[in-house]
Amino acid sequence: MRRPLLYLVVWTVAAFLTVPTLFLIPMSLSGGSTFQFPPPSWSLQWYRNLVEATEWRSAVLVSLQVAACSTPLAVIIGTCAAFGLMRLSERWRVAGAAALSAPLVIPNILIALAIYGTFLRLGLSGTLLGLVLGQTALAIPFVLIAVLARLQGYERSFTTAALSLGATPAAAFRTVTFPLILPGIVAGAVFAFVASFDELVIALLLQGAGNVTLPVQMFNAVVEAADPTISAASTVLVVVVSTVILLVQLGWTRRSERRSGNGA
Repeated sequence: MRRPLLYLVVWTVAAFLTVPTLFLIPMSLSGGSTFQFPPPSWSLQWYRNLVEATEWRSAVLVSLQVAACSTPLAVIIGTCAAFGLMRLSERWRVAGAAALSAPLVIPNILIALAIYGTFLRLGLSGTLLGLVLGQTALAIPFVLIAVLARLQGYERSFTTAALSLGATPAAAFRTVTFPLILPGIVAGAVFAFVASFDELVIALLLQGAGNVTLPVQMFNAVVEAADPTISAASTVLVVVVSTVILLVQLGWTRRSERRSGNGA
């Protein structure tokens, strides 16, 4: 009785979270001139506008560029921070993790205002570098939590054994430590990419001429003109994020199956 009930709860929650999003797909294929559901006719006009309109095409490219730059930075900084915290005592480790994870609980508008004020003095406001650094700050906690969770279950005796057999610290990290914590790094990188790609508040304050991201362009389309192209852009955003997560999940599932098969 517990298993069917658990399945029912899981699928109910999944439907509650995903079904509203699925309404975007038929709306993006509407042949009408406004937001309509169900669509009066079917057309690819809004996807065509998304590709042909300069402002939409540029917004997609800027979002991909910012996410591609901020994700590696967040992975490097977050991973190094996780290793640093693991060398502290438990009390200081908890305090440090809480401080570094603060962007997850502090309202984004407060963080965005602080970053905006600082970058304005440094001349980074309105620049692509400012966008990358600002979104990196929000993405670091996702990497930190994922890697820290992996390190807490990591047996240091493996590294000690490698060092005792003559491996250098760099070789021990490359061949022993890194493969064991790689799932945490990949998970953190995926969340960092998603967080950077669809971040709105910081991008809204740090935007400049030619540096408008897709979420900002979608926000402007809703506020200024209610452009139905936003339905096509929202669908693309959902597809990109879902594809990244699914590909990583499938990759790790197949890797686990191959390891199980080799072990058997």
